[in-house]
Amino acid sequence: MRRAVISGLLVATTEMLAGCQRESRSRTDSTTETPAAASSAASKTGDAETPAPGADAAVTKGETVSGNVVKSDAEWKALLTPEQFDVMRQKGTERPFTGKYWNTKDKGMYTCAGCGANLFASDTKFDSGCGWPSFYESLDKSKVEEHTDTSHGMRRIEVTCKRCGAHLGHVFDDGPKPTGLRYCINSVSLDFKPKNDAASKPAADGK
Repeated sequence: MRRAVISGLLVATTEMLAGCQRESRSRTDSTTETPAAASSAASKTGDAETPAPGADAAVTKGETVSGNVVKSDAEWKALLTPEQFDVMRQKGTERPFTGKYWNTKDKGMYTCAGCGANLFASDTKFDSGCGWPSFYESLDKSKVEEHTDTSHGMRRIEVTCKRCGAHLGHVFDDGPKPTGLRYCINSVSLDFKPKNDAASKPAADGK
């Protein structure tokens, strides 16, 4: 009889332990998320989302980014005259001997008509006879950029404003000393600040 009682107690104890283990596993499974499930839950929660790489670096149209002026075509059209837009943004060319500055001999500074950056000093302007304002050097090499232009069946070097990307004209190697260069620039791409104004007012780019 004593053996039967002991055997019964062992069976009851074993069943109780098994039941506790099953309950423990059930609770663990219901409260533990897999990494994939946690990631999925986070992606559905607005507060848990993180912006895509570079999302906060988007350029707003018309703002100055890293010193450069960035505008949409619509904004340039609103700012420039139709002829300026054609030349400066579409790489057109004004007719020779028609521009405002081709024969100007006043002292001062020639600036970009798009962003106001100082580009050419009047001291480097000369009469090339081509019908466009001509300079034997730019004010600062960092203010202009040069690009190979193969349009119209020719190979030329295009000159653009570094700050806003405006087409200015072309540069040729048939200029006078000391550089031997001729920057042939469209008048509509330029504004002119007479010497007194140029000395008293800083350029739009602060230089």
